[in-house]
Amino acid sequence: MVFNREKTRNFCIIAHIDHGKSTLADRLLEHTGTLKGKELKEQVLDSMDLERERGITIKSHPIRMDYTDTGGESWTLNLIDTPGHVDFHYEVSRSLAACEGALLVVDAVQGVQAQTINNMYLALEHDLAILPVINKIDLPAARLDYVIEQFIDLLGCDPDEILQVSAKTGEGIQMLLDAVVAQVPPPGGDPETPPQALIFDSIFDPYVGAVAYVRMFTGTIKKGEKIKLFGNDKQFEVGDIGWFRLDRISQPSLTAGEVGYIATGAKDVRHVRVGDTISLAENPCDKALPGYTEAKPMVFSGMYPTDNDQYDELFDALQKLQMNDASLTWEKETSAALGFGFRCGFLGLLHMEIIQERLEREYGLNLIATLPNVEYEVLLKDGTVELCENPALLPDVKYIAEIREPIVRASVITPKDYVGPVIQISLERRGVQTKLEYLDPERVNIEFDLPLNELVVDYYDKLKSVTRGYASLDYEYFTHRKDDLIRLDILINGDMVDALTCIVHRDNAHSWGLKLCQKLKELIPRQMFAVAIQAAVGTRVLARTSVKAFRKNVTAKCYGGDISRKRKLLEKQKEGKKRMKQVGSVEIPQEAFLAVLKVER
Repeated sequence: MVFNREKTRNFCIIAHIDHGKSTLADRLLEHTGTLKGKELKEQVLDSMDLERERGITIKSHPIRMDYTDTGGESWTLNLIDTPGHVDFHYEVSRSLAACEGALLVVDAVQGVQAQTINNMYLALEHDLAILPVINKIDLPAARLDYVIEQFIDLLGCDPDEILQVSAKTGEGIQMLLDAVVAQVPPPGGDPETPPQALIFDSIFDPYVGAVAYVRMFTGTIKKGEKIKLFGNDKQFEVGDIGWFRLDRISQPSLTAGEVGYIATGAKDVRHVRVGDTISLAENPCDKALPGYTEAKPMVFSGMYPTDNDQYDELFDALQKLQMNDASLTWEKETSAALGFGFRCGFLGLLHMEIIQERLEREYGLNLIATLPNVEYEVLLKDGTVELCENPALLPDVKYIAEIREPIVRASVITPKDYVGPVIQISLERRGVQTKLEYLDPERVNIEFDLPLNELVVDYYDKLKSVTRGYASLDYEYFTHRKDDLIRLDILINGDMVDALTCIVHRDNAHSWGLKLCQKLKELIPRQMFAVAIQAAVGTRVLARTSVKAFRKNVTAKCYGGDISRKRKLLEKQKEGKKRMKQVGSVEIPQEAFLAVLKVER
């Protein structure tokens, strides 16, 4: 089939979570006849069970559709799917960079949400043609007039330009496809110049190595040619090249304007990073495409097998997962309390949950995950800066000049009735309000500068709780900022439990330490000796509680007689308990490590 640039449209679908993006993609594939019969199933582009269960897109899947419009003309439509969560913000931005147009989808019941606005600004930055789409118009609770007003305020468009569809029933899909053909511009680029291809995603295939999902901007790349990557200057031979249906369809070449894949043969997916530029080794383009950065982990957690015999299995599982997910980082770690494990870095909390669930499901592992931490910048008194993502490895306080924590710019959209509680929980978590604007008479957009450490623990749960589930949250990394932070250690019988160590603000250290001690007192089983639980900063103990010992009534056999007999027996028992405490060790149950996550802030 000859490629016709003028008859090609490259577009993506962007939406807040659960606004029907995957279902809309299903209807487009069905209507264009791309998939038929047994190939059609719900959320066909979501390949993982996890994606189907949670109703979110984790990994993007491009697909090529052949469409014949009402006038009988044939078109090639490339749908570049995008992940649907704030953790994958960078991946979304690269997918948008590969398109000329975007369908901005909004739920007819929920209306515009925080991520809708963020994605819209991202699309405008990339100069895309934005097509406003209202989905779920078949629902009895649909508020069409209300959502149309929101779109007009947001985009300044005419009501006639807003497309109304039902991805479930297929209503309005024909009109939507005609609008894509009419309003999204064709791709540009000269096929005769040196090639420039943007990698917007990559996967690892055990047969052909790392496969780059690319959008060709200029030039032509053919099978068998030698290519180079600008990010790491590595060179590979093109083992296979082509475009996508549900599977990969091999072709002799890809040319400017096309979306497809290049099988590089690289043994590690980290060599083929999202956002990098591919060109020919012998005739490269002048410069790389803009916007490339290496995906940086934002949240860190220790992953330990509950059974130490599973350590090797966990090691193999992490290696396999990293093959398809270059943003996952890990290194070996040893904890006195939990044994051998790994310190893993994730893009965000959802990314962490997904990886943990995949390890448990797909590889049959039982894991303990420690409290999520963030990466701090530690300025030492000698002027050097260290990065620290494990609180237990924070340098001694006498060497530290200041600690800087990551700050995110969080945007919360909430009904006006909940503005007070939203501001309150944000200020309690050391947030600074920077903006408050009414999007319409009923809903408010509030922006905060919020420490990421406060956000990763329980902020989202609290937000949903105080707004009865109506608020939506979006955030992006802003800067590192200095604050009065200290390391809080938990000691059990004088021994530090490194897995429970955390970095907190000085003002919150006492209350956080006290709550943690009380929680651990409930969970640590009683021993034959008393167990002291302490929260300390350096050598200063801020809070303490004890788990009482089991006690045998050694004076039960004394009937009457001198009091000194009883005293002698009690002293003997006291000496025995003292000896037992010196040699006895306290077994800390798994629930104690999970309890840290559940402590009320």
